[in-house]
Amino acid sequence: MIRVVVAAPGVALRAGLRALLAADDEIDVVGEAASPAEAHQAHPPADVLVLAGAGLDSTGYSDSFRERISTGGAPLAILLLVGDDPQLARLAIPRGGGAWGLLPVDCSAEELLAAVKALHQGLLVGDPSLLEPLLSLSAEKVEQDGVDALTEREVQVLELLAQGLANKQIAAALGISEHTVKFHVSAIYSKLGANSRTEAVRLGVRQGLIVL
Repeated sequence: MIRVVVAAPGVALRAGLRALLAADDEIDVVGEAASPAEAHQAHPPADVLVLAGAGLDSTGYSDSFRERISTGGAPLAILLLVGDDPQLARLAIPRGGGAWGLLPVDCSAEELLAAVKALHQGLLVGDPSLLEPLLSLSAEKVEQDGVDALTEREVQVLELLAQGLANKQIAAALGISEHTVKFHVSAIYSKLGANSRTEAVRLGVRQGLIVL
C-alpha cells in the first residue's frame, strides 16, 4: 500500500485530490494539510506527498522535512502539481534526495495515479511542457558535473527512441504503460540535458550509452 499525504491550500482541492487517490486500491491517503509546513507539523508517516497550489518553494520540504514525514527510512517522494509558470516550476523542485515529480494541477486522474505509483518506485515524473524550462539548467549541470547515470530501464527506452519508436510502441515492447514511458523519457531528457528525442539520442550515442 502506498501511503500518501495531500497538501493544498483549498479545502475543495484537497477533497478532490483525496477522492481521486482513494479510488485506487493501492493507495491509502493517510493525511491532509493546507501547506508543507502544516504537513511537517502533523507528519503522518507517508511514502508520497502530493503538493498543489500556492506557496510552493523548496524551503517547505527540506531534507529534514523529508526525513520527518517519511516511512521506513526511504526518502519521501514529492509530487508537485503546478500551473504553467516556468519560474514556479523551477522554484518548486525539491533539493536533496528522494524522487520528485512535476505535473499540471489539472492533470487527469489516470496521470495522477500513474505518477504516484511511479514515484513510489523511485522514478522521476514530469510533464514535458513543465520540464522544458528546467532543461537548460540540466544542460549546465551536465557540462559541470557530467551526465547523471541512466537506469537500465532508461537505457532500454533510449535505445527504442533511437529506433524511432513512439511512446505507445515502446510501452508495448517493454510491457509497461504509456504513462510510465513518458516518465522515463522525461527523466532521460533531464539527465542528458536534451530538448528533443533526436538530441537525446545524439547525446546518448556521444556518451556511449547506446550504439546506432
